[in-house]
Parts: sequence; C-alpha cells; structure tokens
Amino acid sequence: MLNAVGQAQNLLLLGGTSEIGVAIIKEFLSRGPARVVLAARAESPRVEGAVAELKAAGASEVEVLDFDAMDCDSHPEVIEKAYAKGDIDVAVVAFGSLGDQEELWQNHAKAVASAQVNYTGAVSVGVLLGQRMRAQGHGTIVALSSVAGMRVRRSNFVYGASKAGLDAFYLNLGEALRDSGAKVLVVRPGQVRTKMSADVDEAPLTVNKEDVAEATVKAVLDGKDSIFVHPAFQAVTAVFNVIPQAIFRKLPF
Repeated sequence: MLNAVGQAQNLLLLGGTSEIGVAIIKEFLSRGPARVVLAARAESPRVEGAVAELKAAGASEVEVLDFDAMDCDSHPEVIEKAYAKGDIDVAVVAFGSLGDQEELWQNHAKAVASAQVNYTGAVSVGVLLGQRMRAQGHGTIVALSSVAGMRVRRSNFVYGASKAGLDAFYLNLGEALRDSGAKVLVVRPGQVRTKMSADVDEAPLTVNKEDVAEATVKAVLDGKDSIFVHPAFQAVTAVFNVIPQAIFRKLPF
C-alpha cells in the first residue's frame, strides 16, 4: 500500500515505453524505491531505455512483461504475472496511439486498430485490474484519458471518440469499486510535449510530461476521481459542452 508520503511497494505500467507513463512512475519513485513492472511490446526498441531510466530513478527492481494492447486474449496472463510477487499499489494504463486523423476515418483497418488500442485494450485491462484491486482491497488504477474525449472534434474524432469511451469506462469503474477500498483516477492531460505529439502543431495549454506526473501523483494521494492537468481545461470543457454542434463545427480547430 502507499504510505503517507506516497511511497509504493509495487508499481505497474501498462504501456511500458510511454513517456508520460514513465514520468508518472518516476514521480512515485521520487518518494522512495519500489518494484516496477513494465508491460510493453517485447520488440519495442525503447524498452531498454525505459528500464534504465527507472533504475536510475530509484526502482528496486524492474521486470518487463511482453504486452500487446490489441491481444486481449493475452491480457489475463499478463496481469497474473504482474501480480506474481504481490499486490499492485498503483497501475498506470498509459498505452495508446494517435495516428494521422484524416487517414484514420478513411482507412477501415487503421481506424479499427486505433479503436482497439485506445479503447478496447484499455477496457480489457481495466476489467482485470478492477477485479484484482477489489480483491486486494486497496490500490489505484490511473487511466490516461484526454481532453480530446470531452467534446469530440471533427479534426480528431477517431482518436477523440475512443478517448471519450475510455474516460467514461474508467470513471464508472471507479464508481463500481467505490466501496471496495480500490480507487480509479482518470487523468486528462491535453496536449503533452512528447515524441507522440512531435509532428503536431503545439496547441494552447500544452504541458510537459513532468507536469502530468506531478499532477497525477498528487491526485492519487488526494484520492481524486479525475483531473485536468491544466486547470484551465475544466472551464474550457464546460463551455465547449454547451455550444450547439452547428456553431461548434465552425470553430477553427
């Protein structure tokens, strides 16, 4: 279990090469050493770098599990292995893909793959983690959502729709677990400066991965259900959600 200063014993990162996910784990490690399980594609060239980064940040052990977000049939075994050495205090669901948004809605195979990674895979591991955390009676699932899912826009609606579904699923997974001792935190970062967004024009209210990490760990310790990393997005989203679609489609984004 997390102690009073947020030190964990066991941390799980699903999407083990995610820059944001690694930053969140590092923020927890700044509060004390912990065992870390990285679930990532075995062939990813970034796995070794993530392992080295977390060891340098103070991880007492880093175990790597082969994980494919699209192979839902393999997920029960992955979660079983992640729990083999004890309860998981914090599980971070951080995998996802952005892709070319104009191509996605016109390419059947790529649109389906995007939905499988960003939504179906996230639901798959969420159900399994929810069962485990309810059984252990403690722990937090952190789900990386997106401001893009709050009011889905024409410019990125394949991605945004998947994130809208993820957001709704994890918010209500938290409700389902409310009396169990386990918690769920939904994190909505907006655009973050990472390799994933390197080819996209920087949007207003863009944040750094370290900002996401600090806000996430604080929210876990405060027992929150959801956060916007940049607080201004809460007001922006509230306004967007009352704009009629006929007007919304004319906005320049």
